[in-house]
Amino acid sequence: QVQLVESGGGLAQVGGSLRLSCAASGRTFSSYAMGWFRQAPGKEREFVAAISYRGPYTNYADSVKGRFTISRDKDKNTVYLQMNGLKPEDTAVYYCAADVNKLYVAPIATNDYDYWGQGTQVTVSS
Repeated sequence: QVQLVESGGGLAQVGGSLRLSCAASGRTFSSYAMGWFRQAPGKEREFVAAISYRGPYTNYADSVKGRFTISRDKDKNTVYLQMNGLKPEDTAVYYCAADVNKLYVAPIATNDYDYWGQGTQVTVSS
């Protein structure tokens, strides 16, 4: 089992920044690909960013490319999502997820992931 706990959400103004963290515990963290997804009210969960174990390789949704950066600290078993230039449409619950045994891939599909955190709310106000 793997436990994922997100933190760092909150209220930000348009153009502001937030950094989300996702701390993993349980099984060995370092062999997982990690991803961030988000879900706004009334919408389906959507891919935001992902990072492979080795490389690393990253993928981003077009809507966040150039504004968000995913990174990981293997020593701390933590993955981060630095969010800059926030927009009202970034408002959502953000979830981190782990995909077991993906070394060189940064998956973008929800059903690729094996473990999920509980989510952290991000609200961007104008």
